[in-house]
This record gives sequence, C-alpha cells and structure tokens, in this order.
Amino acid sequence: MTDQTSDIDGFDRKILDVLAVDGRISVTELARRIGLSKSPTQARLKRLEDRGVIRGYRAIYDPIRLHRDHVAFVEVKLSDTREAALAAFNAAVMKIAEVEQCHLIAGAFDYLLKVRTAGMTGYRAVLAEKISTLPHVANTSTYVAMQAVKEEGLLPVTPSILT
Repeated sequence: MTDQTSDIDGFDRKILDVLAVDGRISVTELARRIGLSKSPTQARLKRLEDRGVIRGYRAIYDPIRLHRDHVAFVEVKLSDTREAALAAFNAAVMKIAEVEQCHLIAGAFDYLLKVRTAGMTGYRAVLAEKISTLPHVANTSTYVAMQAVKEEGLLPVTPSILT
C-alpha cells in the first residue's frame, strides 16, 4: 500500500481546511477561497473523495437543544482480549446509539467510550442495560464531563499531521 498523503499539496490542504469549517460551501466559492479555478478545484475534490481522504459530509447538531448534553467517558475492561472477543465487543458496541465514540486502548483498560445521554438517569440505564451487557465486559469506570472545552471539528490540515 502506498502512502496516499505524499501527493497532498498546499491546494489540497486548503480544500480540507475550508471544508472542515464549511462542508456545504459551493465548489465555486471553494475555488475562490483556495485560489484556483472551478474545474481544477472540482477535480481535486473528487480525487480527495475517491481516495478516501474526504470520507463524507455531515451535519453537526447542538446536543443541548436535543437534550443530549450529558457526556460520560467510560473505561471498559474485558475479561477476554483475544481477537474473537474484541470482534464480538466491536460489533455489539456499534449498535448502541448513545455511544458516540469507541476506542481500543493500549493501557490499563481495553476500551474508552464516549457516551452521550439526556442526563444521569439516562446514562445509568445505558450503562446497566447496554454497556455492562456487552460481550466480555468485566468492569467499567465512568468519568462524567463537566464542560466541553473543545469537542467538534479537527485541527487544520498541516504537513505534520499528514506525515
């Protein structure tokens, strides 16, 4: 497999930086902002999409307005960490809507989950009825977030990120 970031140049980085802030921008406006004409901008955008550098576009919602402002981070320790057990856990955790993120961790526990609910009562139900019943869960530890200082979006694309 070749390194697909090696041919990303300054214009591609500009495209990614603009789209990270405004994914609904028109190609014409994107071209104006990055300093290229529409056709080469459109070709670059298609190439970034085709190569999977741009994986998609989405709406970012306000969790407070949707009554999903309670955020908990959950450390999960498994009783079995063989590949089959990890695969079973991975498949099952994907089905829990309240789990926004799930990361396999190298450390004292196996997974770190980001869970978003309407409040502590909702979180307790998700923990008891969904997370604790996932395959091979031995124990969990919960950390409740008091404030989101930086939550959405990625850093601008810089050469150090891509190399």
